[in-house]
Amino acid sequence: MAIVHAIKEKLNLLKSSADREVERSTPGETVGEEERLSELSKVLGIPYSRHILSQVESNGSLEAPIQYFKRMGFVPLRRENGLLTVALNDPLNYQAVDDFARMGGYQKVEMILSPLKEIHSAIHILFDQNGEDAEKMVQDLEGSELDTRVTELDELEDLLDTTHEAPIIRLVNVILTQAIRRKASDIHIEPYEKEIKVRFRIDGVLYEIFSLPKRFHAHIVSRLKVIANLDIAEKRIPQDGRMKIKAADRTVDVRVSIIPMAFGERIVLRLLDKGVSLMGLEEMGLTRKGLVVFEKLLTRSNGILLVTGPTGSGKSTTLYATLNKINSSEKNIITIEDPIEYQLKGVGQIQVNPKTDLTFARGLRSILRHDPDIVMIGEIRDLETVEIAVQASLTGHLVFSTLHTNDAAGALTRLVDMGVEPFLIASSLQAVIAQRLVRTICPDCREPLSIDQTMAVDLGTLRPGQTLYRGAGCNSCMGSGYRGRTGIFEILEVDNQIRRLVTSGADSVTIKDAAVNAGMSTLFEDGLLKVKAGVTTLDEVVRVTQR
Repeated sequence: MAIVHAIKEKLNLLKSSADREVERSTPGETVGEEERLSELSKVLGIPYSRHILSQVESNGSLEAPIQYFKRMGFVPLRRENGLLTVALNDPLNYQAVDDFARMGGYQKVEMILSPLKEIHSAIHILFDQNGEDAEKMVQDLEGSELDTRVTELDELEDLLDTTHEAPIIRLVNVILTQAIRRKASDIHIEPYEKEIKVRFRIDGVLYEIFSLPKRFHAHIVSRLKVIANLDIAEKRIPQDGRMKIKAADRTVDVRVSIIPMAFGERIVLRLLDKGVSLMGLEEMGLTRKGLVVFEKLLTRSNGILLVTGPTGSGKSTTLYATLNKINSSEKNIITIEDPIEYQLKGVGQIQVNPKTDLTFARGLRSILRHDPDIVMIGEIRDLETVEIAVQASLTGHLVFSTLHTNDAAGALTRLVDMGVEPFLIASSLQAVIAQRLVRTICPDCREPLSIDQTMAVDLGTLRPGQTLYRGAGCNSCMGSGYRGRTGIFEILEVDNQIRRLVTSGADSVTIKDAAVNAGMSTLFEDGLLKVKAGVTTLDEVVRVTQR
């Protein structure tokens, strides 16, 4: 204890000297944290680093809760061979570091000075990697009494900070944080006769993560209803709500849907990570030829560009990337969406609200009175909306929207089926982009694969013995062989021949054949190019194109 006291005395003297040095070097100005730490580093001889996140290593238990590290302002970075490396914000906090080192049995300590914000980010990363395991938590809860109190969520708390909360609250938080960590797009909580199944949708595919005892179900539902501001007493009708959660440095919007089933209420949570940056068109999987065609379409001053595909095929991501590409101070861009998934700087965005009768059609009418150059409609759902969109395109506006069809040609006949006059479609529609998302091969377990004679004959464009690739399965990809996704596209440009076919009432097959003869690559053909390039697998392309 005397040794620690002596060290603190010396540090106090040195820190005072360093602070005086800073004051002399910047008279009349407020000294920033980085300048202060830089001067302390010079005087004390302790290394200073503004960036420590890449140095965080998870290789053991943390011996203390997250609140302790935040309060003390330090984070363990590396622990090996009896040496503990920590980053801290205040070198006078040596006592806390010394206590932590003795508790872990480390003989030597190395310190790095770093800004407090960087230390907090490193703490979040460390605890995200060492997050509580839901299955272990369930085992711990099996013999315990459940706290049935329902507590309100007063403010946006970090889920990693709530280790002191009631067991059910912690269990719900662990489910959410695990889903965020695994980059799941949806969480399914499904009650059955004797158990609850929790499944995550990762890269478009559902995986069963774990099972929970049925007795937890009512408490999990009540907790999620409270966070989403839903009626916890109502169990007979479907309910929809939204909530915002925070895990480490990531804020995630969650859409909550609850419906009554035979064995209780089933919950689906759609996760939208606000921290994920918008993709550019170049990153979405378009071929060089496809990108050239797409960018040419974006130079049009009027007309409708439709993006089609099933739910979860990346249509909204494509529209956001498109708006980001053409956004400039010279253009007035207004969108109407349900929901607004990303905030775009310089773009006016309207949220659909059925409770106030703010529908796509009503919002679109108002948008056209605001002198827009470009209009984006989140989805065309009815005849009224598409008729207004057609009129907007014919009066000099460029309109983007989405539609649910299986391929690009099907969008034209779908609009006719909705009641739009064929001549209006022919004169207003500029192009239709159909798309799907395919899982990409995990780079950590990628291995070559030779195709056989039968496969080559079936596909035509491949030859026997040609080397393709697959993922063998590893911990990084949960044994699936895939990690991440990319897009496959078919772009149908509406030229004069397509216009004649539409006005003459041709079916989608005839329209598609004409587009292919004019040079359009189908979804399957675009997918094959990515198979040959080793980006994805043939099975994956067949799965999403249903060939």
